[in-house]
Amino acid sequence: MLPLTPAQCRSARLARDARFDGRFFTGVLTTGIYCRPVCPARPPLEHNVRYFFSAAAAELAGLRPCLRCRPELAPGERHPLPGALSYVLHAIARGDLADMTLDELAARYGATARTVRRQCEQHLGLTPLKLEQTRRLLLAKQLLTDTQLSITEVAFAAGFQSLRRFNDAWLHAYHLSPSALRRSLAPAIPSDGLTLHLAYRPPYDFAALLAFFRLRAIAGIEEVSSHCYVRHLPMGTRGNPARLAVRQGEGHQLVVTFYGIHPHELPLLLHKVRRQWDLDADPAPIIARLGTGLLAPQVAAAPGLRLPGGWDPLEVMLRAIIGQQISVKGAITILGRLVARRAAQWGASALPSGPELLAMNLDGLGLPGSRVRTLKALAEALAGGLDLETASDTELLALPGIGPWTVAYWRLRCGVDPDAFPASDLVLQKALIPGTRLSTAALTERAEPWRPWRAYAASWLWHGAASGVPATPSHKGDPHDPL
Repeated sequence: MLPLTPAQCRSARLARDARFDGRFFTGVLTTGIYCRPVCPARPPLEHNVRYFFSAAAAELAGLRPCLRCRPELAPGERHPLPGALSYVLHAIARGDLADMTLDELAARYGATARTVRRQCEQHLGLTPLKLEQTRRLLLAKQLLTDTQLSITEVAFAAGFQSLRRFNDAWLHAYHLSPSALRRSLAPAIPSDGLTLHLAYRPPYDFAALLAFFRLRAIAGIEEVSSHCYVRHLPMGTRGNPARLAVRQGEGHQLVVTFYGIHPHELPLLLHKVRRQWDLDADPAPIIARLGTGLLAPQVAAAPGLRLPGGWDPLEVMLRAIIGQQISVKGAITILGRLVARRAAQWGASALPSGPELLAMNLDGLGLPGSRVRTLKALAEALAGGLDLETASDTELLALPGIGPWTVAYWRLRCGVDPDAFPASDLVLQKALIPGTRLSTAALTERAEPWRPWRAYAASWLWHGAASGVPATPSHKGDPHDPL
């Protein structure tokens, strides 16, 4: 079902309102193309258009993506979905269906392919395989347009298993060959990296996110300047080091440049970047819900604030555990030592994986014994089959040294639960009402009207405290200085 009315869509497309970019697409029946609401072309007459909630739905109707506004560059759209379906769609977005079947993917999240197909058609009007096909084609279109990758490299980067399948799918969907599209475009500018543009909906406070990541940058894997975020990756072609750089682009987009990566790694890396920088959030309903009442000053002061995400669930968990009861600076120092020790043992600067963490000697890093036991218990649980992608609160709370704050903060920073809220956080308890510290129960009650955006409420409160309230020391228990 379309989340917006036709009248709202008409107003948004006529105004070229970037806040609605990616929330719907305009199908132009007379030309057979579909556009973003920000398309610079002359707006078509209303009786010649049809609105779609996704690019996949527009392509299912036989429409082709516009070459001017380029629907492949639109921000993603989030929908409230049943648990298993939500996990499967995240996995599709990061390219997992390129390496496994829908049956295998659904089973990973405790469902059957039949259930996932039924729920997907019920909630989105599409099959998972149609979503995957559109993801592949639009990524391929972006790579054909913006990079110098060969057509074969583009095909495999997008998730196609052969060049023939790519050509067949492209020809069937767009009625021209990939080579014909590339010939019609201006040549991509030569570069030593692979540069792509990722759109977001305004307002978007890139500087605030950059400041957050700068304070928490881990030596050996992250570098953050006044205008750019760089992450070093434990991968690369022929053993060469790989990295990515994120900076603000023109208009409502970030520019991401990848160096030394293999093209087939792109879907996963793009998914991680979009989650880390919270590019698919829709700020309009969030601001509408949180911009009044107690949070009004914080929201008004920083309307473009987003949720700074973590690179992956394990890294976020390591940050949360190691950051318990110490300052951000102290925790980052220890994390840097952990990266260096991992590099000395396995030859690449990275945080350890589960098996590596289990095998590592953690003595001498500056961790108390209780924290070492927590890390080892986590590593043992991962070796025993714990999947952080699907772990329940009960499973995580069963691990020694992990309490409600750790779990809530971990979910918040993983970027998949916009309603996660660490109500036991000391800074949050003091930030809401100046001069007053609320109890966990009282803060939880105050936060009820903020559902389903309590994670964003926490982000605004933390940001407000960091901007205008003196730092508050942590106390015994779970950590209360967000890492």
